[in-house]
Amino acid sequence: MSNVRSAAAAMAALALLAAACGTGMRDEPGDMGNTGDTAMRTSAPAASPAGPGSASSAPAALRFDARTLDGEPFEGESLAGRPVAFWFWAPWCPKCLSDAPAVKAAAARHGDVTVVGVAGLDTEAAMKQFVRRTGTGDLVHLSDAEGALWTKLGVSEQSTFVFMRPDGSTQKVTGPLGQDKLETHLRALATR
Repeated sequence: MSNVRSAAAAMAALALLAAACGTGMRDEPGDMGNTGDTAMRTSAPAASPAGPGSASSAPAALRFDARTLDGEPFEGESLAGRPVAFWFWAPWCPKCLSDAPAVKAAAARHGDVTVVGVAGLDTEAAMKQFVRRTGTGDLVHLSDAEGALWTKLGVSEQSTFVFMRPDGSTQKVTGPLGQDKLETHLRALATR
């Protein structure tokens, strides 16, 4: 019975996330009153672990293990000290589909910023089809069907970007962004 309740709770959480696609929600505590479909939140650097014997100096947000859509293991800590743009998307989301060409072009132009796709809210087969359809296979895409990384980085709708500076501080922006806005964010991220 507990498995049924767990599955029901997971499905309810995914339904809430899915409902956010295209709603223009503004439930972010740090919403800075931007116009358009963009909500922003900036956070301070994530604290390093404080416990004795803790060897990781990576920000808390990067302390995760995942799998890529190709089935390869991925350690978030491997991104520590570098500028990173996480792109949270779902295969059926029209905002995500409209952001894909800009993400692909910007990632190719900004090799100094690591762009990581975080796919969720559907099956891996649908996620892989989205990558093929959008031609974004040159990027690393993580499979987050359970929504663990979405939750860890405070993402509640898609298409959302979490821009992380080398010091671990983040800025969350909800799209679609388009080429110009994405380029502006990546340039700013790389110059800090």
